[in-house]
Amino acid sequence: MEQQKLPNATISIVLGSLSFICCCFSMGIGGVILSAIAFFLAKKDENLYAEQPDLYSNFGQVKTAKIIAIIGLIIGVITFAWSLYYINSLGGWDAYMEQTKDVYRQMGIDME
Repeated sequence: MEQQKLPNATISIVLGSLSFICCCFSMGIGGVILSAIAFFLAKKDENLYAEQPDLYSNFGQVKTAKIIAIIGLIIGVITFAWSLYYINSLGGWDAYMEQTKDVYRQMGIDME
């Protein structure tokens, strides 16, 4: 019988990789969401492979995707926790937004 590729291996790697980028631009939330989806898909393929290992040829990709998703999840959670700490140390959301507006004003960008 011809071996097939596991269906979610490639998308899991792509989502896990994108989670690194999204950690930087969304206070960690985007990274957590994308890496959680990647982990879920990799775990689903891992279970599929465990049922009939002779049918599939790219289990190494699934293991790689799972590792990337776990790393992205950890980085996302750390980034989110740091963001919450930073906002709290400034005095809350309103103070954070005021500081952000000040930075934009100094750069010559009007936020209002």
